[in-house]
Amino acid sequence: MKLLVTGGCGFIGSNFILYLFENRPEDQIINLDSLTYAGNLENLVDTQSYGDRHIFIKGDVTDKVTVSTIIREGIDAVVNFAAESHVDRSIIDCAAFINTNIYGTQVLLECCRHLGVKRFAQVSTDEVYGSLGPTGLFSETSPIAPNSPYAASKAAADLLVRSYNKTYGMDTVITRCSNNYGPYQFPEKLIPLMITNALENRDLPVYGDGMNIRDWIHVKDHCSAIDTILRKAESGSIYNIGGSCEKANIDIVHSILNNLDKPKSLIRFVQDRPGHDRRYAMDSSRLQRDLGWCPSIDFEEGIKQTIMWYIEHEEWWRRIKSGEYMNYYSQWYGNRLSC
Repeated sequence: MKLLVTGGCGFIGSNFILYLFENRPEDQIINLDSLTYAGNLENLVDTQSYGDRHIFIKGDVTDKVTVSTIIREGIDAVVNFAAESHVDRSIIDCAAFINTNIYGTQVLLECCRHLGVKRFAQVSTDEVYGSLGPTGLFSETSPIAPNSPYAASKAAADLLVRSYNKTYGMDTVITRCSNNYGPYQFPEKLIPLMITNALENRDLPVYGDGMNIRDWIHVKDHCSAIDTILRKAESGSIYNIGGSCEKANIDIVHSILNNLDKPKSLIRFVQDRPGHDRRYAMDSSRLQRDLGWCPSIDFEEGIKQTIMWYIEHEEWWRRIKSGEYMNYYSQWYGNRLSC
């Protein structure tokens, strides 16, 4: 299969490409990424040995000329990871989220529709569902009720994909996954932020009371689920992907500190972010029932592997935690940490 993977230099996109190289030797991948702050070609250094199975093109999904030129070369399927994804940044300024996540998806859909791409896979998020109470799970039929600008932009993109399936008969699938962790995750996210700050003996900023709950899944399990859905799901399908692993943020932080033998005195409870969803939890039973997929990586083992990866790749994250990243970190956490 010849795939166009958009956002393939980001956290999940790069792990997906690496997954395909390990498990789909017949696939060829065109990787389109604009290399914004979270896109990093270093994530794919291991693909150099695969020759022309991986072709990188620096470009933006909102650029119709670039997208159509790639697709005209012959593409069997598009897997759309390209997105601005950090909730905190969307609260500061959501313009880039509207542009990439909504308009970029529309450009991809139009090019695929006119140039006859067989399948379009939209990689979305559980955040489109909003916040759960203390019980229950999100299913694929749960109403969409996003509470952050980021989540709203992803929900809008999902609805666009659905409309192209219903209006034009395009072969589309949508995946909605819970919180990912694993190698190459940008250190603005909870787990790599806590790991790298702890390694530097810096304060660990924890929102509110730390009791916001998320369902966690290792990125490799997420990638295997996307691959399964891409190849097996019926057109128009939506599938939730979860790890059946609900944990409060503070418990995640404690686990990281325990694994690193660091003191809990590093924890700093800070002002909560606006619109912070209290709990997410995913029902992935449809995916297991229909397509036979289930997660395989236990969280306790997965978090140990992830911590070790950041220890062994210190140069990678230290290069990132400088310049623009520190400007953002100071803007977002500065006042919170000084209180």
